[in-house]
Amino acid sequence: MPIERTVGVFKRDRVQGRPLADMVKEAAKAIAPLWPISAFIARHPWMGFERERFADAADRLQQVYGIDLYPPMAVFHTVLAKGEIDLSFVEQRLQRWLDKQPLPAPRHEAERLCRALLWNDTVPEEAFGLAELVPLAEATQLRLTAVRPVSARLGNIAERLDQQMIKWCKLFYDESGASWTLPHRERGFYQAWRQLAAADPALSKDERKRLSDWPHDPNEALRQALEKLGVQDEDAVAYVEAHLLALPGWAGMTVWRSRQAGDEVDGLIGYLAVRLSLEWALAAPHLPLGEEENGDRNDVLPLLAAWFHWAGMAPEDWRRLRPDEQQARLAFADRFWRIDRRHLWLEAWEDTDEARLKEAVSTRRPVSEPERAAAQLLFCIDVRSEPFRRHLEAAGPFETYGCAGFFGLPIQTRALDSDDAHPSCPAIVAPQHEIRETADQEEAKPYRRRRDALRFVGETFKKIKQHILAGLLLPEMSGPWLGLHTLARSAAPAWAGRVIRRAETTTEQKPKTMLSLHRHSGDEAAGLPVGLTKEEQVQYVKQLLVNIGLTSSFAPLVVVCGHESETANNPYASALDCGACGGAAGAFNARVFTALANLPSVRAELAKEGIVIPEETVFVAAEHITTVDELRWLEVPPLSEAAQRSFDQLKRVLGGVSRHANAERMAKLPHVGGMPHDPVAEAQRRAVDWSEVRPEWGLAGNTAFFIGRRALTKGVHLDGRVFLHSYDWREDPTGEALAGIIAGPATVGQWINLQYYASTVAPHYYGSGDKTTQTVTGGIGVMQGNGSDLLTGLPWQSVAASDRELFHSPLRLLVIIEAPSYYIERLLSENGDFRQKVENGWLRLASIDPHSGAWVKWESARALSVQPR
Repeated sequence: MPIERTVGVFKRDRVQGRPLADMVKEAAKAIAPLWPISAFIARHPWMGFERERFADAADRLQQVYGIDLYPPMAVFHTVLAKGEIDLSFVEQRLQRWLDKQPLPAPRHEAERLCRALLWNDTVPEEAFGLAELVPLAEATQLRLTAVRPVSARLGNIAERLDQQMIKWCKLFYDESGASWTLPHRERGFYQAWRQLAAADPALSKDERKRLSDWPHDPNEALRQALEKLGVQDEDAVAYVEAHLLALPGWAGMTVWRSRQAGDEVDGLIGYLAVRLSLEWALAAPHLPLGEEENGDRNDVLPLLAAWFHWAGMAPEDWRRLRPDEQQARLAFADRFWRIDRRHLWLEAWEDTDEARLKEAVSTRRPVSEPERAAAQLLFCIDVRSEPFRRHLEAAGPFETYGCAGFFGLPIQTRALDSDDAHPSCPAIVAPQHEIRETADQEEAKPYRRRRDALRFVGETFKKIKQHILAGLLLPEMSGPWLGLHTLARSAAPAWAGRVIRRAETTTEQKPKTMLSLHRHSGDEAAGLPVGLTKEEQVQYVKQLLVNIGLTSSFAPLVVVCGHESETANNPYASALDCGACGGAAGAFNARVFTALANLPSVRAELAKEGIVIPEETVFVAAEHITTVDELRWLEVPPLSEAAQRSFDQLKRVLGGVSRHANAERMAKLPHVGGMPHDPVAEAQRRAVDWSEVRPEWGLAGNTAFFIGRRALTKGVHLDGRVFLHSYDWREDPTGEALAGIIAGPATVGQWINLQYYASTVAPHYYGSGDKTTQTVTGGIGVMQGNGSDLLTGLPWQSVAASDRELFHSPLRLLVIIEAPSYYIERLLSENGDFRQKVENGWLRLASIDPHSGAWVKWESARALSVQPR
């Protein structure tokens, strides 16, 4: 365990020399914003750490906060036994690592030690039998420094502090429309808490008294708390960072809410002012804390034994070393044991996975292309699209393309009669326009009557539940009906689910709607223009077609496929929808892009720029339902004769495609009794069964992001593990399209990858635990039980087949680009953020030379090796 540095005196005048907001902003890099569960999207938990090397960030998080960024050694042993790690890569990685390190001992000694530590989790008992070992360990100190909050060093106070913060955050951030809301919410988190804290019965009389005359300004409260807790100026950032990481979920929600309000730092200052004020009130009787030891013999003993037992050192050799040399050897062994050996195992696992992918792509059988495709289908890059695309291409003369599922449209969408607009683009893209759904007033009247009636029933039911006397009658009135509902959904989930879905569809019966595609002067919503200008319409269609390389040879039918997941009783439903659409279904964006591409005015302008879409070509909107691998039509405009033939041909094969894709997916899902006789029926049952904890695997298993022509991967069984983004470098002489793919879709892919990675390696911190014991709180997120941190990641059932068996392989994303090497060099030179990700190991990079087919591996932003095809 690390040895913590004693927290000293906080010098207020020196703090005033550095604005408090700057310190909070620096500390906030340790956490990522957390979106509400209704728009749960991929969250890269370490986005603020990318300026550090992956292994260094892992070291700091483990030393200071006890958070592991690597799989346990047991996982490496398991995958090694399965043949998923080639030991030759382990040897290569070890030798390269030793070549780069400033070794504290002769190479042969350090190498012997590292080889032993690679394979051993403990030092053998016989190594501790050396008589001189204990005296030498007692005379040696391992000086590892870390800043820990006062509450964390007092144990029981940390637990009370977390409980207090969870309680107040639940009250302040509630979105479920509670009858009794937190007073003074409109004044901010700190002010609301400050008005009520002195009367909180969960605090003792003395604790309430300490807070009775506490500052009303959150900035002053935070300054005073830091001063009274005795935090040194140089430790302030680390101290505040530790408090944010104590409850990263609620802190992440504070960041997201504050960004929505445009005052991220002010929101965090309010949160921290509450937390540190409470910390002082709880810890005041124990202050100042006494001096702590600077070393721990129990930490030194196994490290010293490892040097003696495995590196061949003798006690007299150790005594001859200077104190700084002893420290260097201890630190070297400590870091390698905790961090570096697992990093080498991870890299060898990734190397093995990359080698197999390279082999699959390089040895693929060339697939003969039809003279002309009957239909071209645009799918989201989502890894769940890969099996469906593969089976569809095998079923007939169909071409598929991959792109981000928002289809390049930076829009927020407003459904018919909705009071709320949803950003239907990636979180890293700010909406530039609003697109509204409208309907003819007469046609919409029956729909609105049904909708208003259902809302009235729902609101009445809610009010009765919240009324003291009426609530007593509610179980008697509703019990029999709700009991039958529960019995049906439990005993016959497939039948009950279909009935309920059919009833919901019948009840909704939305009228035919129109989209506000055209910009009219004066039309604005929340500062955004409603609709698009003619130039914008042309630009968005052109941009997507150029990016995916579809600028000529159009088929009579082009199908634009959004995607969504269908599940029941699942708070993580939006995590299974389209992350590129902000955690919503992709249907709206598919409809918008289809409508734009069919506009004669857009086609006329595209033709002037060399993109000629034949008159017989019709764009159609559809949706890929990932839970059941089914393609559903959203809007089918009038079709040309050729397009109608293609449409009929496509519809004839979709049933078989769905069956094959479902069979492939069902084989991966845990089953009782093996593969079901009817995989389609089993998939449909899972979609409507409210007791199903694993309706689908989602994006679990993702490991690579391919940017290139479909011809390189067509016919290759990629097992639903690869994001596929279409790209033709020949259509992109300036590299602008590639830069856009890297900055947008590839970044979203990295976020997805690292969210699954984090939820797998640190499920209790970055995941959300067991789905069966979760509680939805305040309409904003989930907790374990009724009082925990707001959980930030995926449930265990999303990444593991059982308590002991992982499904998701925690590997960092491999980005593969089909383009000449000078394209990659230009990209790394011009895109500093991407270069930093590669150099510091937050993603991996390879390229395929389009001329020779050579596979080029890039590390530290340079070509490391070129492997012939």
